[in-house]
Amino acid sequence: MTEIKTIGILGSGQLGRMTALAAAQMGIRAHIFAPDATGSPAAEVAHSATQAAYEDEAALAAFGKDIDAVTSEFENVPAATMDILARYCPVSPGHDALHVAQNRLREKTLAADLGIATPAFWAVRSAGDLADALTALSGPELNGRGVLKTTEQGYDGKGQMRVASGNDAESIWAEINTSEAILESFIDFVSEVSFLVWRDADGRSGVFPPALNTHKNGILATSIGPAPDIDKATLTRGAEAAMAIAEAVKLRGVLAMEAFVSTTGEIIFNEIAPRPHNSFHWTIEGCVTSQFAQLVRIISGLGAGDTAARGTWQMDNLLGEDLHRLNSLYADGGRAVHLYGKADARQGRKMGHVTWPLG
Repeated sequence: MTEIKTIGILGSGQLGRMTALAAAQMGIRAHIFAPDATGSPAAEVAHSATQAAYEDEAALAAFGKDIDAVTSEFENVPAATMDILARYCPVSPGHDALHVAQNRLREKTLAADLGIATPAFWAVRSAGDLADALTALSGPELNGRGVLKTTEQGYDGKGQMRVASGNDAESIWAEINTSEAILESFIDFVSEVSFLVWRDADGRSGVFPPALNTHKNGILATSIGPAPDIDKATLTRGAEAAMAIAEAVKLRGVLAMEAFVSTTGEIIFNEIAPRPHNSFHWTIEGCVTSQFAQLVRIISGLGAGDTAARGTWQMDNLLGEDLHRLNSLYADGGRAVHLYGKADARQGRKMGHVTWPLG
């Protein structure tokens, strides 16, 4: 394969930023493309940037001619954007991976089709559909509680609401204000875990050590990797499930699968993201090859690196309300602080993260 000199990154945020930094360490340039690229966290550390709409065909053509491969830091990139760029270079994570990850109903359906355990779920496209689903929610082996989610968009707890079988369907449907949703039965879980798979263009694949996660107000607060205190057989089943999904969507790059560990030790599928994932930021210090370096290696044809862990690590997200801790964090020489270059520190906004070894 021809040596890669420039990778394109769709998106201007922290994932693009950390991918660009990983590329630079390997002597590879990064070119950012986003509607808000100028002065963005990703553009701040990249070789070049293009500010244009994802639908701007002329700008995409010029971008495509300047790069040797392209990836996206988010899954909701328009399919037409990737189709245009595919005329010029290999694209990651691939059409099928994006198509599935852009819709929660497609995600759950694929997992179920692959024999991976999921919550009970129902497609909802009207108040009538919701009324029927709420009735079904009180059925055998269910607890009458559920989570109603928009099928598209939504992250960090957005685009979803908790419901119960006795709720009024009309008012809930009006409140969520969408054309399509998915109702999922509520899972009584003991742990939240995530798995990260890598897969190259030739179908070679592997997994990173899994992460144990804690959320607060719908936002990831802490990840520990490799995940401690969880049965190894359970984690193996989770990794196998993530690998099966990566194979099914013909992944080229990295893909994260979030899951619950039930009270009976079963892995219950939650969602996927075919890109680097917040719960694996600890791999920058904690693995031989980080998730960002692995993505760059795969799309640039350098070959996958060793993803073994260097001990056990903890990552805490730093939100806008946490920045008062920076001086004390910097004073602790054992902690690696990563800031994302965002100017507006709002409550609940991810401004950075901090990682340190647990042993």
